[in-house]
Amino acid sequence: MKARHMTSIALALAALVSGTAFADQHDAAAKPKVEKCWGVAKAGQNDCAAGAGTTCAGTAKADYQANAWKNVPAGTCTAIVTPKGHGSLTKTGA
Repeated sequence: MKARHMTSIALALAALVSGTAFADQHDAAAKPKVEKCWGVAKAGQNDCAAGAGTTCAGTAKADYQANAWKNVPAGTCTAIVTPKGHGSLTKTGA
């Protein structure tokens, strides 16, 4: 009887651990992969970081500011072409 009880506890614990691991993998797969892309946001449409005098999202004063970024699908940033050049994975202006 004691062995049966211990087996039940072990199986329940294993199910709990594997369920948690599966949930973590599922959540990670469900979230789209994005990257910060500098210099591609239109005025007022940046996700954050728009230089001195700005507070964050939506505060870029000009189109394609080099010091403002926008989240884009991972792997697409440097392929984005603007009138000021390609998107950058690093901050390029002050």
